[in-house]
Amino acid sequence: MKVQRSFSNETDGTRGGAGTLYLVGTPIGNLEDMTFRAIRTLKEVDMIAAEDTRQTRKLLSHFDISTRLVSYHEHNKEASGPELVRLLESGQSIALVSDAGLPAISDPGADLAAAAAEKGIAVVPIPGANAALSALIVSGLSTEKFLFAGFPPRDRKPLAGWLQQLQRQEATLICYESPHRIMKTLGAMLEHWGDRNMAMVRELTKRHEEIARGTVSGCIAWLEEHPPLGEYCLVIAGVSKEEAAELRQDDDVWWKSLSLEEHVSRYEEQGEDRKEAIKRTALDRGMQKRDVYNEVMKK
Repeated sequence: MKVQRSFSNETDGTRGGAGTLYLVGTPIGNLEDMTFRAIRTLKEVDMIAAEDTRQTRKLLSHFDISTRLVSYHEHNKEASGPELVRLLESGQSIALVSDAGLPAISDPGADLAAAAAEKGIAVVPIPGANAALSALIVSGLSTEKFLFAGFPPRDRKPLAGWLQQLQRQEATLICYESPHRIMKTLGAMLEHWGDRNMAMVRELTKRHEEIARGTVSGCIAWLEEHPPLGEYCLVIAGVSKEEAAELRQDDDVWWKSLSLEEHVSRYEEQGEDRKEAIKRTALDRGMQKRDVYNEVMKK
């Protein structure tokens, strides 16, 4: 058990003498959303690890921050991540920032935070703006329970499997999508989930902030008249308890008319690989995985 006491000299499983990794929230558009604590932290650390150094340099210049800036992103994390952890272990403190919002949410910062925590290095959040939660609270949909699902898969089969896995969620669903794929994703949502209530949010905190509230089909129609611009945050209503119960009942019987091979193939069509499809088929039927495997593979 590793217990971190962020603001105490006591340690219990954390590394005495090591530096601290600060996860620093930055504005998602409006620079006035930068917190005093975030500015102070960025000035005091030994270095700042940024997803896009050019973007972050503009932010640092605006707030007159001259701390050393290094690059950490998806394409160099395998090399730079271990080096940053080594520097933390040697006693240096590092601030991690993303292009906008909170780092480590749908970005490679999660890997660095996990690696530091595994080594017993203190990982401290410096809260700030977040697009997903900002979109949720203005959506007009339920905030009692919600699930952030990141970016939907790009390809058709994985996207279908992703939608299938989320279909029975009663929580409000939140995801990000690019302007180039949003029409395809909304069309797939309409096909798999039906015409649910939703909000389509873009340009949060900026001059052209826009929240379109309606249904999935309504959002599709809106985008046909107003071509997509900028990255979107989609907030979609979950299913009601009654609908979830009906879907569970359907799941209990949907495969009974299928052969084992057809059952496995159905999961593969939803984006699962053969190993996972066999595992899920075995769970559905109360069978051993090896029995399903042997039956399917002998054909």
